[in-house]
Amino acid sequence: MIRTVEDARVTVVVMSRNRRAALLDSLARHRAPVILVDNGSDDGTVQAVREAFPDVEVVALGGNIGAAARTEGARRAATPFIAFADDDSWWAPGSLRRAADVLAASPQVAVAHARVLLGEEERIDPFDRVLARSPLSPVGGRASLLGFMACGSMVRRDAFLDVGGFDPIVRFPGEEQRVALDLVGAGWSLVHVPEALVHHHPSPMRDAPEVRAAAVTRSQVLTAVLRLPWSDVLRVGARACRRPEGRSGLRAALRDLPAAARERRVAPARALRAWETVRRAG
Repeated sequence: MIRTVEDARVTVVVMSRNRRAALLDSLARHRAPVILVDNGSDDGTVQAVREAFPDVEVVALGGNIGAAARTEGARRAATPFIAFADDDSWWAPGSLRRAADVLAASPQVAVAHARVLLGEEERIDPFDRVLARSPLSPVGGRASLLGFMACGSMVRRDAFLDVGGFDPIVRFPGEEQRVALDLVGAGWSLVHVPEALVHHHPSPMRDAPEVRAAAVTRSQVLTAVLRLPWSDVLRVGARACRRPEGRSGLRAALRDLPAAARERRVAPARALRAWETVRRAG
């Protein structure tokens, strides 16, 4: 196929693992150069993509490093902006350019978060409403954020990599919070760009809701240890203890707590003020 390149400033970085069918469908929809980072699939994904999409740069990892795979893709990109996608998501026509225009016009903005539409019905993702109601002071007339969903976001490559990208401790899901804290702490802004649209057709090959909730709790605990004051770490842990999946997440976090403690660096005051504002509003 001859891929349409909508905006030369953008590379799409896709992370995948063992979802060959969904990936082969979504890869054809990207309107930019594509870097696929495969997290050790054993279902023939890598060979299938290389045969069907020779224009896609395939990075085949030897194992599953979670969302840090996106960081590997960003390092290989040569464009100033990176649009993240999952194997079951893609940016709507025109949306890569809209998000890139926002980043280009706003040098203090590191993340442009699109509006995510779910499934064939194109329902607005509930997280979009959370973003729109952000209690933080607007930036350039747009909602200012302290969180984002990777598959709905375009990042300024240098800013993203300067804060380390997604890391191998938090992994996935919920990997975005530590990056958001570090970006805001470094003086960057994250904004909502609802005129840019991302289609997300969640794969049926997903963890059960309670398993995913436990995994998100694990990430919240580890992010708190990495970047938040101990009082907030205790608050996050206490909240997790109130429900079974939260307790499961706490147990899952134990293995990585020593690594998180070694990498602990409390976020700058700017980020902590934003964290407290969001927490109190939540």
